[in-house]
Amino acid sequence: MRRLYLITICTLLAACSSEHEDIKQWMKESSKDVRPGIPPLPKVIPYQAVPYLADKLVDPFVPGKIEPENKQGGDNGKKGGPNFAARDERNNLLEKYPLESIKMIGFLNVNNQPMAVVQVEQHVKQVKRGDYIGQDFGIVIEINDQKMSLKELVQDSAGDWTERESILQLQAKEGSKK
Repeated sequence: MRRLYLITICTLLAACSSEHEDIKQWMKESSKDVRPGIPPLPKVIPYQAVPYLADKLVDPFVPGKIEPENKQGGDNGKKGGPNFAARDERNNLLEKYPLESIKMIGFLNVNNQPMAVVQVEQHVKQVKRGDYIGQDFGIVIEINDQKMSLKELVQDSAGDWTERESILQLQAKEGSKK
């Protein structure tokens, strides 16, 4: 029985190999004119060192970028700078804390003048329009029952003073479902 299977398989294989001679001939004729084209490698450009002149660049780790060098004369030599001496004279508690640590916890309307109630650490203060708040010379420009808008004066990476607007949202009490 095994011999019969083996003879049958060999016969089938022999028949298949002679059957496709025409295809093999066509493949040879078609591929004799075709040459595989491999694109050439790109030219290697030699390395050119670029000098790094760090002495002419602004050092990002200088403390002057975080806190201006000249706190005595107002604008630190740049146009539109804040007046540090006036802030020191005001001696306002709310100007000693960053804006992120101050929470607006309430809203009052006293004699048709809106006021915000803010908390920083254990201190609770009332703030009205025109008051200074935060370490970035923030001045309150608008107060309503949802938020308090401030205009701050900050120093950018080039050392110039620019204005930016910030908002303190009214904080809901932790236990309330507002």
